[in-house]
Amino acid sequence: MIYWITVNYYSTELIQRLIDSIVEARDGAFLPSIHDAIIIINNSLDDQSIYKLQSSNILILDSPKNIGFGRACNIGLNWVYQHDPQALVWLINPDVILPKNSLVKATDFFEKNPHISLLGTVVYTANGELEFAGGEFIRKTGKIAELKSLSQELQTESYVLTDWVSGCSLLINLKKFNHSPQFDEDYFLYYEDFDFCRRYTQQGHLIALTHQIQVIHQSSSITGQYPALKIQQSIYSYLLTLEQYTEKKVLFYRLFRITFASLFSLIRDPEVSLSKLKGIWLYFQRLVKLK
Repeated sequence: MIYWITVNYYSTELIQRLIDSIVEARDGAFLPSIHDAIIIINNSLDDQSIYKLQSSNILILDSPKNIGFGRACNIGLNWVYQHDPQALVWLINPDVILPKNSLVKATDFFEKNPHISLLGTVVYTANGELEFAGGEFIRKTGKIAELKSLSQELQTESYVLTDWVSGCSLLINLKKFNHSPQFDEDYFLYYEDFDFCRRYTQQGHLIALTHQIQVIHQSSSITGQYPALKIQQSIYSYLLTLEQYTEKKVLFYRLFRITFASLFSLIRDPEVSLSKLKGIWLYFQRLVKLK
């Protein structure tokens, strides 16, 4: 059983398109060996248009308010784990389209590789450019990077192990977990997928990426509508991530660089600079609350 989990934030039209692509990924019909359900976590309670999508295999779960990506996914993960702890969960962005045969490839992959806990897919843009081909983390410098080219190993092997994979398209093998996997609720947006992968890697789970399954992502079609908030949350989440996965000297160095660069460009680009400074301020507010 495949359960799709996607988060709605004023994105009904995008989710409708996603659902259409899921149907087409089955070649227009339910395949005998594959059954699936789509779970939409509604992060925008006044968006009544989303309820028109509800059907026998499309469930809408309301969050109390806009609680961010990770916490919303937790609502869906808890629901699935309670009802079917042996299921395959596919976290997917509303602004993603699936190519045909994606469902067959996903089920085939886990039949052949049941030891994999978390699986990322290669992500392409709508223009056919490679957007995500693996995640890299260099602890000594605090570098967190998205790889933009296919390695020879990724092209020839069924999968490669990787530091982290994108939450844009993330498959979770619930059979490998003795409890519902959870995102860290300290993250509102950005880097929650990185933290998710690193935390479960530390617990012994295997994180992999496959080129056999690909998706098309219309990048930033949602968050691009709120550029200031995007920058603010990205800075906050990055600093939070450095705090948890690097040494203090790396965190302080990166914090100094971001602060200095933001202040230096304040006159030239005030909107971006202020957004970065607000992200830093959010991080310091969190530190004060922890004391």
